[in-house]
Amino acid sequence: MATLFTKIINGEIPGEIVYQNEHVVAIKDIQPMAPVHVLIVTRAEIPGLSELPDAGDHTHILNAAKKIGEQLGLTSGYRLVINNGVDAGQTVPHLHAHLLGGAKLGGFGEEGVEH
Repeated sequence: MATLFTKIINGEIPGEIVYQNEHVVAIKDIQPMAPVHVLIVTRAEIPGLSELPDAGDHTHILNAAKKIGEQLGLTSGYRLVINNGVDAGQTVPHLHAHLLGGAKLGGFGEEGVEH
């Protein structure tokens, strides 16, 4: 069964795409945790980071994050987060990263975004 992200990638349900290439699609998060919150999703339906194949070039998410950060003018910084598994907060079993920015972000263990 296709994941929520696969359905967005295939145009079956709406999603605001901000970047795409042959390996990833980046969409705005519908429940943003920062002024800029983009999900960078692999086109391949890989359940999570722990299921990533050993062979191959797996820099696609990182390369996309760099390009999206530049495209969105995040010159003062951004955070890239990958949750792996339910205990880490992964809610969709499809490999993706959260790109967060647009404001000063709190440190780990701190709540929210500083305004």
